[in-house]
Amino acid sequence: MYSFLLQVHSVLRWVILILLLAAIFRSLADRTRPFTNAHAKLGLFLMISCDIMLLIGLYQWFSGPWGLKLIRAAGMKEVMHNSVTRFFAIEHITLMIIAIILVHIGRSYAKKPISDKHKHGRTVLFYGLALLIILISIPWPFREVGAGRHWFPGVG
Repeated sequence: MYSFLLQVHSVLRWVILILLLAAIFRSLADRTRPFTNAHAKLGLFLMISCDIMLLIGLYQWFSGPWGLKLIRAAGMKEVMHNSVTRFFAIEHITLMIIAIILVHIGRSYAKKPISDKHKHGRTVLFYGLALLIILISIPWPFREVGAGRHWFPGVG
């Protein structure tokens, strides 16, 4: 079950990145136009995808080898002294939760009775911050924490 969910987690990463980019660019392009139902639906799909990713990630953190089990087995001191174990046990989950909170905040501004210009601006701001944090928090293959991983799941 863990390896299947790891694959789903990896695929969903690309879905979320595409949705984030689409939502940001759409609001940037339409910043002087009305905030439409299409903008709201894009934000909703983004938020739902992030929430599913969070649930899968929490399951992995509690049941997989890189989260709670690692902390219990090695101890917090040892986990914190190794950059790879620290990344997966602490940094990745913490930063991703922050990013998902930012997506929720951005989505909440889309529902507020404020001007359309402010809706676009707020969604760009919060989705942009979430995108930045997500990009920093992904174990990319070119980083030490992602060594041996692949760009796309199931490759290699």
